[in-house]
Amino acid sequence: MAEVKEEEKKQEQSSRPKKGDANKEADIIQSATERYEESQDGSDFNRNRYEEDISFGRLGEQWPIEVKRQRELESRPCLTINKIPPFIRQVVNDARQNKPGIIVSPVDNGADVATAEVINGLVRAVQRNSNADIAFDTALDHAVSGGFGFFRIGIHYASPESFDLEARIHRIPNPLLVHWDVNSTEFDASDWNYGFVSDFFTKDEFEAQWPDREATSFQGDERGAVSHYSTHDEQIQVAEYFLREPVSRKLLELDNGMVIRESSLTDEGRMLMLVENVNIKRERVVQTHKVMRRVLSGKDVLEEDEWPGESIPICPVWGEEIIYEGRRHFRSMIHDSKDSQMMLNFWRSASTELVALAPKSPFIGPKGFVHPDDAEKWESANTRSHAYLEYDPSSGGAPTRQPFSGVPSGAINEAMLCADDMKSIIGIYDSALGARSNETSGKAILARQKESDVSNFHFVDNLSRAIQYAGKCLVEIIPSVYTARNTLRIIGSDQKEKVVQLVNSNMGNLQQPTQVDEENEIQEKLYDLNTGRYDVTVKAGPTYESQREETRETLIEIMRQVPGSAEFIGDILLEHMDFEGAEKVAERIRMAIQPQPQPQQPPQQPQTPVDPNTGRPIQPQGQPLPPQGIPQQ
Repeated sequence: MAEVKEEEKKQEQSSRPKKGDANKEADIIQSATERYEESQDGSDFNRNRYEEDISFGRLGEQWPIEVKRQRELESRPCLTINKIPPFIRQVVNDARQNKPGIIVSPVDNGADVATAEVINGLVRAVQRNSNADIAFDTALDHAVSGGFGFFRIGIHYASPESFDLEARIHRIPNPLLVHWDVNSTEFDASDWNYGFVSDFFTKDEFEAQWPDREATSFQGDERGAVSHYSTHDEQIQVAEYFLREPVSRKLLELDNGMVIRESSLTDEGRMLMLVENVNIKRERVVQTHKVMRRVLSGKDVLEEDEWPGESIPICPVWGEEIIYEGRRHFRSMIHDSKDSQMMLNFWRSASTELVALAPKSPFIGPKGFVHPDDAEKWESANTRSHAYLEYDPSSGGAPTRQPFSGVPSGAINEAMLCADDMKSIIGIYDSALGARSNETSGKAILARQKESDVSNFHFVDNLSRAIQYAGKCLVEIIPSVYTARNTLRIIGSDQKEKVVQLVNSNMGNLQQPTQVDEENEIQEKLYDLNTGRYDVTVKAGPTYESQREETRETLIEIMRQVPGSAEFIGDILLEHMDFEGAEKVAERIRMAIQPQPQPQQPPQQPQTPVDPNTGRPIQPQGQPLPPQGIPQQ
């Protein structure tokens, strides 16, 4: 165990730059600080708007500070009837029910459909192992509520006791800690040249992770714009800094059709080329990028390594994008509805205030109608409930109470108009929120719900674009992260696991071609993740569980409508059932309905006619056959 810990410590220290490179580290920190400040200056207006929208819509801080303080001093009602969260939940929860899925497809001749399906299964395994749904939902919630959100991709050891690496998708709970390239124009991060993800550590945590470095905070912005993002004033800011740099690489085209990088051709690969008589057909130099990952404090480069992909692994989920005067504005769904929400609060507070300050309805009667013995009851009639009240009939008629004038209708109408304004601005109406509205027929209700979905579909579509970019980043790093393994566990589209065997990069095609799955079935197939080029698309739709449920309902309905169809589709229906042993029952039904092979009858020999006089077989020409042992002439 001590040897393992020592090896892990050596590997961790190998990714850190040596302290002797002081000048190089100073240059790196200086350039990083300049880029950080450029991002801060170019995104200040988006960050300020994000904080305002989150504070208004999520935290319910919807009254101006001066107005609220003045009303509280005057003991006047200051109500907040926050109607914004249901609109946000409607969009976010609808996206949760129809999560976009990553689909990997082969592009060139070096790629094949089977390997693309293996990569698809590996991407599904990465999403499941890292709880990617939480990262996607958090980023979308931030985009809808504040205007932008992020999630990221990281590489970690599979377990504390393993040297295998694996990719993971992480959520970023505070998008204000991300600083992006403000000069980018693409909707994803494909053209980012730099990116920062900040984190905060206590002094003890910092010294435990980097014991040989001074605990100084990375202050990229001299104004201290992110100091209030931390939970404690004494926490130390550490920035994870990604920098994309242009590089030149040489491509080699082999005479077997494969295209590889010269840098990826190992000595074993060259030897294999000689054995298989594979030669280089042509070569060319291409311009591409490499991504350097560094972890920075205020004075030191704490970690430094090269990211295996060509794209920065930070995935933005933008809100509504507006480009004005050369600047990209990202707005939340609720930004334009804030005025209507404030007016709603005002009119509801005004209605409450009018009712609270209205005088209690007095009793009016002739002078002296209250008997002296009942004076105490009549004085407390407006504050206490009495079973009965007595009056002196000799004073004249019975006392009467003046009716309450009621809440001014103008205040109520204004509050209703403000609520309707919010629905019109956001584009989500009562039917989409589950409330009864003017629509009565089913088609009308569905049409209004669809109108609400379409009105804010761009937020869900922006999440799909971010997930597509995440899929491209995963496809870039998968060969470097997983190729060193011999076997790989993937997840199929039916959410079932299986194990496939990879072509080891150090052995090429000299391995034994075997593949073992959960049923211990051996198939002659190896998968090479380094060969071929693959593209990524996304497909939004119901989850696999929802599809199974819909399939069950459809098959059951077919069996009801078509008599006798259970004999042909019963096994398929059982495959989509969730009770224990459903697959075994489906397999037995499938075996029962399959036609049994008929036993083969031996071929019948044609009967040869026999001469009735001699008893010998007659030849086809009508001549009797010669006796056995006598050759024919």
